[in-house]
Amino acid sequence: MRSKGMIYFCCLVIGLFLFSGLAIGKGKYGPGASDTEIKIGHTCPYSGPASAYGVIGKAEAAYFKMINEQGGINGRKINFISYDDAYSPPKIVEQVRRLVEQDQVLFLFNTLGTPNNTAIWAYCNMKKVPQLFVATGATKWGDPKGHPWTMGWQPNYQSETRIYAKYILENLPKAKIGILYQNDDYGKDLLKGLMDGLGSKAKSLIVSEQSFEVTDPTVDSQIVNLKNSGADVFINITTPKFAAQSIKKAYEIGWKPVHFLNQVSNSPGSVLKPAGLEASKDLISTFYLKDPGDPQWKDDPAVKTWLDWMKKYYPEGNVEDLFNVYGYTAAQTLVQTLKQCGDDLTRENIMKQAANLKNLELPMLMPGIKINTSPTDFFPIEQEQLGKFDGHRWVRFGKIIDAAVK
Repeated sequence: MRSKGMIYFCCLVIGLFLFSGLAIGKGKYGPGASDTEIKIGHTCPYSGPASAYGVIGKAEAAYFKMINEQGGINGRKINFISYDDAYSPPKIVEQVRRLVEQDQVLFLFNTLGTPNNTAIWAYCNMKKVPQLFVATGATKWGDPKGHPWTMGWQPNYQSETRIYAKYILENLPKAKIGILYQNDDYGKDLLKGLMDGLGSKAKSLIVSEQSFEVTDPTVDSQIVNLKNSGADVFINITTPKFAAQSIKKAYEIGWKPVHFLNQVSNSPGSVLKPAGLEASKDLISTFYLKDPGDPQWKDDPAVKTWLDWMKKYYPEGNVEDLFNVYGYTAAQTLVQTLKQCGDDLTRENIMKQAANLKNLELPMLMPGIKINTSPTDFFPIEQEQLGKFDGHRWVRFGKIIDAAVK
C-alpha cells in the first residue's frame, strides 16, 4: 500500500509540475492579443486634404501581409485594422474609440497628423493604450513623464527648422525670410523651432508670415503676399497638397527665393512631380530615409529588396513616393518592438520594449542613422541630412546632423 501511495504521490507531483510548466509557458496578453493574433489599430487620411499620406497606411498593411505570410511575429499573425480619418480631429476621435472600445485593439500604431494625434492624446493616456510611433514630428510626443503612453517616430519638427535656421544664419546672414505655415499645432511647432533657431535675429530677418487653414482651397494669395513682401528666403511649412500648390504658384509668378520645404512634403512622387520638376528645382529639405529614385542607391541591396517587396506586395504603389519608404520603415520598427516583447503582449510591455530600442539599423534609413530609445527618450530618430533638389532628384550635402532636442 505504501508503494502504491508513493507512486500516486509522485504522479500527482509530476502532473502538477507539468500543469505549472504549461501555465508558465502561456503568454501574457492585453486586449487584442492571443496565442495566434496581435490586433493593431491605425487611422490614416485616405480621403480629405491630406490624402497623399494615405499611401503610408497601404504600405504598412502590405508589410504586415508579408510578415504574416512568413509566419507572423513569434507565431502570431498581425490583424491590422486601419480606418480613414480624413485628417479630421473629430473623425479620428470617433475612429479611435471604435478601435479601442469595439475592435479591442492592443495598441494604436502610426496614427497620422499633429492635430489628429493631439485630439486623441489625452484619451489614449487615460485609457493606457499605447499610441505608438505616431506619424508626426511634433516635439510634444517626446513626453515620457506627462504622456507615457505616446511615442513619436520620425525626427521632430523643431529640430528640422532649427537646422534651416542654422543654415540661413551661416550662409544667408542678410536674408529676408517669408514663412508660410499651417495654422495648427503642426505648423506652429515647426514655426517655433525656426524662431528658436534664429534667436535674436528672428525679428530683423523675418519680413512676412502667412498662415492658412487646412480647409482652405488654395494658398495662392499667401504666395503672392510673400513675394510682394520682398522675401528672398521662403520657409514652406505645408502638407503635400499645399506644398505642391505653393511650389507651382511661386514658379508661375516668377518668385525665386531660396526655398526650404519641410520634410513631410518632400516626396518627389506625391509633391514635386505634381508641382512640376522645373518648379521644384533647388528646393532644400532634410532627410533620413533612402530615396529609391536616387541613382546613388541603384546598386544598394536594401533598395533592391524594397523594390522587390513593392512589386510583390504593393504593386499598385508608386516606387517614387517616399511615403511608401516611410510606411515600410515604420512597420519594421514596430515588428522589432513586437519581437522584443516575446510572449508578454501586455500594453505595459509594449511601451517598455518601444522604449528599449538600441542602435537599431533599418535597411531604408540612410547610412549612419540609427534608432535609439530609452525610458527618458521617446524620440526614436534624431539624425538628419540636408539635401537639394536638382530638378530630377534630391542630392544630399553636408554631414549627418544630430537633430536631438535636449
